[in-house]
Amino acid sequence: MQSSDQQANAAEIARPLLSSRASMLGWVPPLARAARSYPLGAFGGLVLLLLVLVAIFAPYVATHDPLAQDVDRRLEAPNSHYWLGSDFLGRDAYSRIVFGARVSLYVGLLSVLLGTSIGLLLGLTSGYVGGRFDLSLQRLVDIFMGFPGLIFAMILVVALGASINNVTLAIGITMMPRVVRLARSSALSVKEEVYILASQAIGASSLRVLLRHVLPNSLAPVFVLATGNLGSAIISESGLSFLGLGVPPPSPAWGGMLNEGAQGGMEVAPWLAIFPGLALSVVVFSFAFLGDALRDALDPRLRGR
Repeated sequence: MQSSDQQANAAEIARPLLSSRASMLGWVPPLARAARSYPLGAFGGLVLLLLVLVAIFAPYVATHDPLAQDVDRRLEAPNSHYWLGSDFLGRDAYSRIVFGARVSLYVGLLSVLLGTSIGLLLGLTSGYVGGRFDLSLQRLVDIFMGFPGLIFAMILVVALGASINNVTLAIGITMMPRVVRLARSSALSVKEEVYILASQAIGASSLRVLLRHVLPNSLAPVFVLATGNLGSAIISESGLSFLGLGVPPPSPAWGGMLNEGAQGGMEVAPWLAIFPGLALSVVVFSFAFLGDALRDALDPRLRGR
């Protein structure tokens, strides 16, 4: 009798564990179908997942301190000690690339979050409210879009000062106009739907209609744009670092490493520019592949292709 009670208690304990395991495994078939349908998007997502893991566990992935200098071993070609070679101060290029992933993800994610959230709010409000507010805001957006993004970011960084937070703020501001324009167009199409008119007819406030109906039905295109903007943000940060306006040295940044490799000359130490450029290219292409897959998956007009 005691053994049967023990078995029943063990079954009761194991039941939530088995149900949680089944719920976790329930994600496997949809992910497998998505990977078969969008192989490039799955490849991009896998690369970005590896990038996030590398950035989180950078102290364990790196083989050296990225700031440690060993002048006696400067400009060494890739070898067993320095996997990707060393720079002009004897710092390990591989470790600096690994820690540079943190800078790229920090700037990319925060700038896109900043630009997308504020741009989405302004764009939806502009499209839903209309009138003079819409006209004035769109003329202001036209002025901002008239400046090249990198030039505008350079002006902001020069005015605010070179730091990682100011670079993030500058890149986020340069991304806002396109998000505003896309969110406005989505709001203009959504607010003419029948359910919006029905909500207004029963007395729903404009804020409630905007948050409960317009916002959820306008997120898909903005989300796809934000995914593509992640790669653009990383390129912008690298471009600013390459020009000496990004993350100040000696902090490792891919753009700054490209600048150091270009100044040193490709003939002397080509690995200083090749490997950071390769890392930057792989990450940007991965974001592009993932953004294209999300666009195809979320746009009903493209699902059947």
